[in-house]
Amino acid sequence: MFGLRRARQAAAALAVTAAAATTLLASPAASAAPQPVVGGTATTTTAYPFMMQITDASGNQFCGGTLVAASKVVTAAHCVVGATPRGVRVIGGQTYLNGTDGTVGRVSGIWVNPDYTDATNGDDVAVLTLSAPMPYTPAPYVASSQTAVYAAGTTARVLGWGTTRENGSPSNQLRTAAVPIVSDSSCRTSYGSDFVQSDMVCAGYTSGGVDTCQGDSGGPLLIGGVLAGITSWGEGCAEAGHPGVYTRLAAFSDLVTAQVDS
Repeated sequence: MFGLRRARQAAAALAVTAAAATTLLASPAASAAPQPVVGGTATTTTAYPFMMQITDASGNQFCGGTLVAASKVVTAAHCVVGATPRGVRVIGGQTYLNGTDGTVGRVSGIWVNPDYTDATNGDDVAVLTLSAPMPYTPAPYVASSQTAVYAAGTTARVLGWGTTRENGSPSNQLRTAAVPIVSDSSCRTSYGSDFVQSDMVCAGYTSGGVDTCQGDSGGPLLIGGVLAGITSWGEGCAEAGHPGVYTRLAAFSDLVTAQVDS
């Protein structure tokens, strides 16, 4: 089994008590909080208003999410499986983790794909329903028919507050990077049977160096400004021959729409 850092950290954090989770999420070395974008550049939530922090009730960020409707946020199932609405918050419009601006949203409902068991088995998608609408512009997301967006070599964009190197410290400021979509055959070479082609897509460089990392889980993979994937898992961070693995959102678009419309 690979060292699936992005997937393991969030899941572990939500399996402990609230007090313990606060300690766990604060430690970059703990196996429960995904890391920030490696090899990227600083950006702002003004540039990406749909980018959300997913935090515990104390405000400790452990995952990212994407606002797709005024009161709906798409994230990874592994970020919130086992969580209760009262234990999760969503923060929008806050570029810095230690900022005091933006909007803190309470969560009224958590939908986790009922087929989800583990990130490496696929089905890694969840939708949070907020108690009140966010005052930010949502991102459009792919339709189930838009499978062509995942063509190998297509440039995608990732975002997050995760660590800027494997087992490093979280980035206080939101970061972003551009990564190319990797062919399914190359991704299968990297990850073997853990790569589920129908549910996943890989993005990154053969030489490594640019990737999502611990703390970025649940955040967006954007293609042409449209939400096409969700940061899910990977072997380490930015390692050569091991691109990041993302939920192939087109496969779950109809399920997400059902939640958005509910």
